[in-house]
Amino acid sequence: MSLRFSRIGTLFVRLTLLLLAALGLAPAAMAQTSVTFSQTTTGTINNTTTCTAPLVRNFTVTNVFTVADVNIGVLATHTWRGDLQITLQSPNGTRVQLVNGDVNSTDGDNFNVLLDDAAAQVVNTDPLSGNHSTTAPPYQNTFRPNNLLSAFNGGPSNGTWRLEICDLFPSADNGSFRRADLTLTSAPSNFADLSLTKTLIGAAPVSGGTATWRLTVTNSGASTQAANSVAVTDVLPAGFVFSSASGTGTYNSATGVWTVGSVPIGQSRSIDIVGTVNASAGATITNIAEITASSVTDSDSTPGNGVTSEDDYASATFVVAGARVAGIAPTLTCPAGTVLHDWDPLTWTPGSTNNSYALSTLGSIGFSLTNPGLWLNNAGLGGQSPNLQNVVNGGILGQNSLVQLVDLPDLSSRVVTTITLPKVMQGAQFNLYDVDFGAAQFADTVTVEGRLSGATVLPTLTNGVANYIIANSAYGDGVANNDSADGTVVVTFTSPIDTIIIRYGNHSAAPANPGQQAISVSDITFCHPITTLNVSKTSSVISDPVNGTTNPKAIPGALVRYCVTVANAGTVSATTVIATDTLPADVTYVANSLRTGTSCAAATTVEDDNNTGTDESDPYGASHASGTVIGIAANLPAAQSFAFRFDAIVD
Repeated sequence: MSLRFSRIGTLFVRLTLLLLAALGLAPAAMAQTSVTFSQTTTGTINNTTTCTAPLVRNFTVTNVFTVADVNIGVLATHTWRGDLQITLQSPNGTRVQLVNGDVNSTDGDNFNVLLDDAAAQVVNTDPLSGNHSTTAPPYQNTFRPNNLLSAFNGGPSNGTWRLEICDLFPSADNGSFRRADLTLTSAPSNFADLSLTKTLIGAAPVSGGTATWRLTVTNSGASTQAANSVAVTDVLPAGFVFSSASGTGTYNSATGVWTVGSVPIGQSRSIDIVGTVNASAGATITNIAEITASSVTDSDSTPGNGVTSEDDYASATFVVAGARVAGIAPTLTCPAGTVLHDWDPLTWTPGSTNNSYALSTLGSIGFSLTNPGLWLNNAGLGGQSPNLQNVVNGGILGQNSLVQLVDLPDLSSRVVTTITLPKVMQGAQFNLYDVDFGAAQFADTVTVEGRLSGATVLPTLTNGVANYIIANSAYGDGVANNDSADGTVVVTFTSPIDTIIIRYGNHSAAPANPGQQAISVSDITFCHPITTLNVSKTSSVISDPVNGTTNPKAIPGALVRYCVTVANAGTVSATTVIATDTLPADVTYVANSLRTGTSCAAATTVEDDNNTGTDESDPYGASHASGTVIGIAANLPAAQSFAFRFDAIVD
């Protein structure tokens, strides 16, 4: 902003204030202002632009204010856009990885994007092979970052803003940084940063049941003053009949206005709105609310404007339990591909409760079943259970599944199926067939959870017509034939797991002695395990011919010690990990200086310079030949690292 514009703007505001005072009106809050900083120093993105040594471009900001909003546009040429990872750091050290990269699918050229939290579409979800243009501004595309820029809100503007760009595959595709434009919006001098949340308390109710919505207004600790005369409008949706409200302030069910009152800095105010659900089973009930009044300007929202992306707008949805249409299961996304556990070519001795099978080349997948009741023998369901049959198969003819036909003694008993995986899988998806209800008999309930190193991992369950879902449990409340898809529940894990646990029994709709009941487990699709390796390199001058070991310098004849570390940041072991370091022409390797270990500090195991002998597996190997140093780990477990160090003389 030019000095001349600033003076005119100031004069205009002063004249406005005088006019308002003359009319006896209260002045409106000062408007937010924005300022943009451009960085046009180009730079190469190539095999040196790793994520441990990224390309850095700084913005020096001398304007002093509290940040209310941040946008940034970035233009870079590149032959595989998905390789780019972009991070922004504010002057107070807050870091946000704005672009994670999408290395497996986004192969279009160039990156021409304005990153804005208000954008509807997430970055790198545009056409995967579509090319961006090479001229900006204005920027060709506006996308929401992978992690929101709002993390910078409330922080200081002045200082150095650091933009980091790295290439996730630096030796594969190259490009160059062209420019970036950082726009900072200031918060008003007097403001309250209000936000609104809405949640449904408890499980989704049945038709005729009770539902409770909880509304909470929070005034951020970054605000400069309390907000008074705060009001929230929550017009209750069809299918929900108001009963009562309790909490801060008052709620008028006729107008939908919650009169909140005052919300001090750093505090919250809540109210619970209780009502009866009169919608039919399977109906979707959505409740929307928004802050519609406040005595003071909100730094990042405008009360009552209906903009859904602002934090003063909130909604919550539930589906009325009962008869319904089948849900749509999430798509299982597997960056490294899938592997299928297919029951059809396998055998299961009828009645056995422990079996294991090869899962491709990954190892063995194990199945262990425990039953506090009886395993039944029914010719119509394949004979003695558990067994592999195609009679309980969700309408998929000719496909085997693992049938569990049981007689449980009471409502609390559960059949537990534990599936032990050979490795940490990145995700999984399978069906549970015939989760339903028999009048005056069983009322199937199935709870599914995963494990990762002992920690619980919850899946997404998708209902069929004869069942409904609450969290990670499915409840049968309708009738479905054994071969009908109406009773199918789809289980989807989108996070890494090493174990799957299925608990099968009855819920409260069943009689005390439920009688016989059955479900079955389908083929299981797993996402191939993947890992993440990070490499770093350090160097230190040990001595030089002039200073010896006292404050040595990298001058000709100096002894330099290098160390390369490879860390496994993934969830599975990596095998045959090889790191190669080619020395520059101006240094000479010191023979027999190689050492290995779990870290640079622990790299004390002596390695000779060749790549043979027992020293190559104790447990790490290292060798040197023709100016190239190689380190090898035959196996690198998750969350572990290995390092190799060596010495060189500066020529």
